[in-house]
Amino acid sequence: MDTMIPPTASQVLGISFVTWMLWRIAKKATAKNPLDNVAGPPSKSFLKGNFPDLVHPRAWDYHIEISEKYGGVLKFSGFFSEPHLYVFDPKALHHIIVKDQYIYDETDSFFVANEVTFGKGLLATGGEHHRKQRKMLNPVFSIAHMREMVPIFYDVVYKLRDGFTTEIQNGAEELDILAWMTRTALELIGQSGLGHSFDPLTGSGSENPYSTSVKLLVPALHKLNFSRFVVLPLVYNIGPTWFRRGVVNFLSIFWGNLRRLRDIVDIITKTSIEIYESKKKALGEGDEALEQQIGRGKVIISILMKANMEASEEDRLPESELLGQMSTLTFAAMDTTSNALSRIFHLLSEHPEVQERLREEIQEAQAQNAGELDHDQLVNLPYLDAVCRETMRVYPPVPMLLREARQDMMLPVSKPLIGADGKEINEILVPKGTKIFISTLASNRNRDLWGPDAHEWKPERWLSPLPEKLVNARIPGVYSHLMTFLGGGRSCIGFKFSQLEMKIVLIVLLSKFKFECLHKNVFWQMNGIAQPILEEAESLEPKLPLKVTFLDERSRGGRACGTGTQ
Repeated sequence: MDTMIPPTASQVLGISFVTWMLWRIAKKATAKNPLDNVAGPPSKSFLKGNFPDLVHPRAWDYHIEISEKYGGVLKFSGFFSEPHLYVFDPKALHHIIVKDQYIYDETDSFFVANEVTFGKGLLATGGEHHRKQRKMLNPVFSIAHMREMVPIFYDVVYKLRDGFTTEIQNGAEELDILAWMTRTALELIGQSGLGHSFDPLTGSGSENPYSTSVKLLVPALHKLNFSRFVVLPLVYNIGPTWFRRGVVNFLSIFWGNLRRLRDIVDIITKTSIEIYESKKKALGEGDEALEQQIGRGKVIISILMKANMEASEEDRLPESELLGQMSTLTFAAMDTTSNALSRIFHLLSEHPEVQERLREEIQEAQAQNAGELDHDQLVNLPYLDAVCRETMRVYPPVPMLLREARQDMMLPVSKPLIGADGKEINEILVPKGTKIFISTLASNRNRDLWGPDAHEWKPERWLSPLPEKLVNARIPGVYSHLMTFLGGGRSCIGFKFSQLEMKIVLIVLLSKFKFECLHKNVFWQMNGIAQPILEEAESLEPKLPLKVTFLDERSRGGRACGTGTQ
């Protein structure tokens, strides 16, 4: 008698995936979707839709094209031609991120991917769980606490200044600004956030492994987009942790991109655990031990751990979530800030007249206040503020964010859309499960609100009253009518922290150094976080080389930058 051979695990997975895909195809072919009447670019393939165009590293022009052609809400096709929305209409944004923010929540794939990468921190939780974590963290990002951070920030940035000085005195003029800003941003959040020093910032020595890992994390994640968005949510809960780790280790033998991401995450996790254990030990030894540490116990993680110990049982966070906050906040504070600062220096090198005007304002303020500026003086320098705001407007470090409708909802718009049937649309029925891409880029550059020069970088626009139409539109962002730091309950909790860091770096470096372009074609890739690369280089590793000289040295024939910047 014949013996039936049972299918292997891989065969079962293969059959399940094919069955699921056939079901998606049948569903797509037979079902009508309320979004069918929303205009948007035609789908290019059933499997990937328009998704590759939207998330491509060179997608800047594509985003501008579709936003100006189709208006504040448009439809595009995702994987398996599933209809998604792309939104920058201010009224629609208000509903998505403020009024109905817990209905339009992050996607399951977002939560899962961030939990795997950082642990159970702010980026991996939603709803009431997220509110509970944020309530615990809010006090450490208050203005009062920011004032206490200023001396720590200055100490770190003076080390950066000394590092630049050493490099230039040794004959170097070309410095990789991104590498230096990454090291500096890590040291700033390290000392003020974790009470830990990662980098002495002396010379161009090798970067801390943690710094290198965080810098490479976004490109590594970008190479695994399909796996993160489609496959990971389906397999995340299969088996215990040790089994899932074993599967990852096995696949990493053949899958280089997964191996790279695994190693990056391991370094981030290991470093966070080591720092956490040292803080836990110091807290157990009392105030005297805390005083001996960097930041004297006044850093973010120490305050958070003490507050957590004193909190009620209902509000207290488990240890695993405190660890998750460490990795989450360090990544968020380092990668966005370092790239934003690099972008500012790149722009200042392209616009020497802006750089000189900004330097004059800084030097005048320093002369009036006998040197070092305190918190209130820093935040009240009008042209410095204008340069930072305009850079965050035109070049948001995170150009796009994702949400998912957790139930059927009506989404109103401030300006009627023209549907595929030629009729006006004033509100859209958004089916449960619809993915919504919030375009910070398109909102910040909306010509209807900012005027015909919306795509141009003009810091002086912030020195005059903003357009009345913009003010009346009520953009729901937490910062200057911009969506750069989002809004609502999931807005960037550390945006004031980031702005203060950036301003101190700028005033210290611009007081001593001049930044000029080199004859190199720099292109800013539109990854999850925008990053610069050299187009003619064989490696795609992010970098931004600029010419740096002392102010009292005359530049030797400064050359124009390449035209490939975005």
